[in-house]
Order: sequence, then structure tokens, then C-alpha cells
Amino acid sequence: MTAFTRDNLNSLMEEAEGPCISIFMPAHRTSAETQQDKIRFKNLLREAEEKLAAMGRKGFDPQDFLEPANRLLGENSFWQHQIDGLAVFVSPGVFQHFRVPISFSELVVAAQRFHLKPLIPLLNDNGRFYILALSQNEVRLYRCARDHVTELQSETIPSNIREALKYDDREKQLQFHTGTPETAGRTDRRAAMFHGHGAGTDDTKDRILRFFRRIDSGVRDLLKKENAPVVLAGVDYLLALYRKASSYTGLCEQAVAGNPEGFSIKELHEQAWKIAESLFHEVLNDAAARYRQLAGTARAADDLREIIPASHHGRVELLFVAISIQQWGVFDPLSDSVTIHERREPGDEDLLNLAALQTMRNGGTVYAAELDEIPDTACAAALFRY
Repeated sequence: MTAFTRDNLNSLMEEAEGPCISIFMPAHRTSAETQQDKIRFKNLLREAEEKLAAMGRKGFDPQDFLEPANRLLGENSFWQHQIDGLAVFVSPGVFQHFRVPISFSELVVAAQRFHLKPLIPLLNDNGRFYILALSQNEVRLYRCARDHVTELQSETIPSNIREALKYDDREKQLQFHTGTPETAGRTDRRAAMFHGHGAGTDDTKDRILRFFRRIDSGVRDLLKKENAPVVLAGVDYLLALYRKASSYTGLCEQAVAGNPEGFSIKELHEQAWKIAESLFHEVLNDAAARYRQLAGTARAADDLREIIPASHHGRVELLFVAISIQQWGVFDPLSDSVTIHERREPGDEDLLNLAALQTMRNGGTVYAAELDEIPDTACAAALFRY
């Protein structure tokens, strides 16, 4: 399984029967490092066993519980086809794993619900973007974040203009040969040849537009559940035609200028990230500005004792949570009481994860960000609907 979608999130959020084990680790694409990934995963499984044992469930065998995950260690092909991160989830009757294009810090969480906070950036587009490199000879689409880039393959996106229009061109040539009378004069023959072979400027432009419409259709089909930014890369006149042909609403105004055939993947990514980063900062800054405008009123809070009950009751419209830390504690939905502990105690869960999942379940927007990107550098900050 290679993608993590909102449907996956909803399914894992509804998995209420604990214990739930969530494992996150960085992964590597090159075969030279796959053995190290297996060793890292084996160590994380050992940590998961220890955490399960510490939960003190009678008649419970952690090794049997983790057997589906342990079987991955023997699947060599699985480790040879990783991307940037691996997330694994195990609970009674549930075993799911996801290869994802973000690199995680190593983390094992044993709780009564799955820990999903590290995957939130994949769902709310805060950090993910695409590069569409365009030339008539080559089309490449990349899925990216700040620290990774992955080339995507799709049967619906033509790789070059010859492939995209080969059937059209064959049909035109057939029309030319069958539609020009043998007795026609020289002028008629020239007119038919001009139409059939696309030698004129207008006809060339029309061919490129048809080519780009097919690319756009393939891109929209591939990204149909997203509106992530797409950074174009190409020469100016082709990019102008692509914007005319495209109906995808996430095209960035700025682009990487120049023939992308002359750029390495690293060079394309570095230039495109400068464009995408400014967009993400703009979105985060706008959200943070909204929060600061309402800070100190009943519409905003940075105290988990207030945020957790509000997220449970669907009051949170916008939530920032720290992605790289955990805040352990307990929430009692019957009394709306929140108990926070400096160190994890039996029965605790990450309250930041809980706030994020409850907010998303109730239709709110969540930004899982680094601590210094959250207003007032709090571990959580929320805007309330009322």
C-alpha cells in the first residue's frame, strides 16, 4: 500500500478497540540502505513489544499481537520498494502499512487509539506540492515536500507529444491520402498537405494545445481528491499555452523558467520549493494572523484543557498542533475534564493527536507544524467556531 488518504484516516480513527500500535520510521529508496531499514524496523518492533508489555494486559502476548508486522521482516521485496517514510498500524483485527513521501522521525506509540498526527501534512496539503515539467519531448510529474521529491508514473499522462497525438496524426494523414482527388489541381494538393501535416504556425499551436489538454486531463485524474499546488517548469511560450489548456485550480502563478530537460531532479526541486514554500508560509501566516487577531477572546485558546473538550464537541474551526512532540494526558468526555502529565503515565495518550483527530472528524482544519510555526510557540492553538 503506497498512499495515505482521508478514507484511510477515517478508517483508522474509527478503530476504537485497543491496544493500538503506531510505528513511524524513515525509509530509503536505494538498495544499499534497505538492510539498515529492516534492522531499524526490527528494533522498533522490539520497542513496541516493551510498550505493550508495560500496558499490563493479562493473558496478552505482545509477540503474537505483532506477528503481522514481524512478517514484513522476511519480505525482501517489500524493503526494496520503499520511498521516504513507513507508517505501520496494528490493533486487534487490523494491520495496515503505508509507504509515504515524507520522512519521519522514529516513533512508537502504544495507546487505545492510533497515533495519526505525523500523517496529517499528507491530508491538508500544508507542505505537499507537485512539479509538472513540460516540454514537447518529455513530460514529468513529481510529488514533493520540502525534503523529498518522488517522480510519479501515470498511464493517463502522455510522456511526449508524439505519444499523445500519434492516433490523431495517423487519422489526419489518412484523411489527407483518401480525401484529395487525383485530379485536383496543385493548389488543392498544397492545401490538403498543409492541413494533413501541420506545417503552419496555427496548426502547430493547435497540436500543442491538444497535447496539453491531455496532460491536464491526466493530472486532474491523478490529483482529483486534492488541490495541492502545482509548480510548472518549462519555457515561457509553452507554459502560457498550458495555462490556457488547463482547468486545474492549483496551478502556481510563478514557475521554474527554462527547458526542464536541462535540469536535474534536484535542481527542479530546489527551484520549485522556493515557490511552494512562499505559498505555504502565506497560508500558515494568514491562519496565524487570524488567531492573533482573536487571541485573548472567547474565540481563541492555546490551553489543551480548553481545546480538547472544544474539539470533542465540534467547536474547533482551525487548529495548530506541534508535530514533533507529544503531550501526554487523559481526557474524560463525560466530564469534559483534561488531565496533563509531565511524563507519560498508564492510560495516557498524546493529547495533541487527540485534538487533531477530533477536529478533523468534526470538519475542522488542522495544521501539524513545527513548534516555532505555531502562534505564541504553544504546543497547540485553536480558533473556535463559536
